[in-house]
Amino acid sequence: MSRVLRENIKIKQSMSRKGNCWDNASAESLFKTIKYECTNRYKFTSNQQLFDCLKDYISWYNTKRIHSTLGYKTPLEMQLELEKLFNKAA
Repeated sequence: MSRVLRENIKIKQSMSRKGNCWDNASAESLFKTIKYECTNRYKFTSNQQLFDCLKDYISWYNTKRIHSTLGYKTPLEMQLELEKLFNKAA
C-alpha cells in the first residue's frame, strides 16, 4: 500500500479533512461491514477473485440488503424515494 501511495502523488491516504474525524465514519462503517460480511469469509487466490466478490457484494448491499437506519429499505429504495421527494419540492 505504501508503494501505491508513493507512486501516485494524487492519492491521499485519509478520506477525512484535517481535524474532522466524522468524515471517515460512514466509509469506515462500510469497510467494516464489507470485511465482516464478505472478505473475511473467503480465501482469495487472485485479485480478480477479490474484485468479483466485492463487486457482487456491493451490488447485493445496495439493492437487496435492508438497513434498519433506512426504515428497513435498501439503499437503492431510499435513494429513489429521496429523489422523488426532492423532485416534488423543486
